[in-house]
Amino acid sequence: MAELKVVVAGAGGRMGAANIRAVAAQSGLTLHGAVAGSASLKLHAAVDRPGTEAIGQDAGLFAGIGALGVAITDDMEAALAGADIVIDFTAPQASVALAARVADLGLVHIIGTTGCSEADDAAIARAAQDGARIVKSGNFSMGMVVLANLVEKAAAALADYDIEILEMHHSRKVDAPSGTALLLGEAAAKGREISLKAHSVRVRDGHTGPREAGSIGFATLRGGTVVGDHSVILAGPGERIELGHRAEDRSIFANGAARAALWAANQTPGLYSMVDVLGLND
Repeated sequence: MAELKVVVAGAGGRMGAANIRAVAAQSGLTLHGAVAGSASLKLHAAVDRPGTEAIGQDAGLFAGIGALGVAITDDMEAALAGADIVIDFTAPQASVALAARVADLGLVHIIGTTGCSEADDAAIARAAQDGARIVKSGNFSMGMVVLANLVEKAAAALADYDIEILEMHHSRKVDAPSGTALLLGEAAAKGREISLKAHSVRVRDGHTGPREAGSIGFATLRGGTVVGDHSVILAGPGERIELGHRAEDRSIFANGAARAALWAANQTPGLYSMVDVLGLND
């Protein structure tokens, strides 16, 4: 059984801790059918920004589980030495730089970073062309991937219904709309065969006039400790359909990232999504 060595970037954050727990839980386990033969994950290194309180602490203890014998470091180059996979839920600038380095080394890069610009996404796509095996998603929950698939089908079937996407996250989230909301918006736009950029409405204020036909609206709520609530509303004549998802624990994202890591280890260089991981394109 192959053992894949994982670097967790952003280890000092809440998602970093969840990713450490997910990788530790995979140690000695196999995911049959995801890779040729079978493989397991092992925490190789954990990295955070210089100066954070996590630096120097045992990654397992920091994440609330038993000691793993891996100290959280701020030396990314040292962490990458001998690694197979990087799980990265950090910030756009950091993810773009890391993607280029991962391409140089020919590693797997699992990117859950949100708030990326078009330029950021283009740079990550170039890294995939240059030798990285990248799985990037606004949400690694398997339930959310299935929901996005349903949204695409509903948007296509109900072509004249208005689409609104409502999301709520905790008060510390810094980007809006969320990466998940945009993922759902892209799914709806794909179902309609339109560009989300050209048809999305992000802000409504004052005298806006009637709703523009064919637009995809977004509403953003922030507060408390909400992990993530998302609803897609398709409103038509005399009826309204709501498709939704509530994340109750960050472990669903971390477990999905771990699954993506095992899957990507047996892929050729390229840019993939969780749709590919779950085989929903087949």
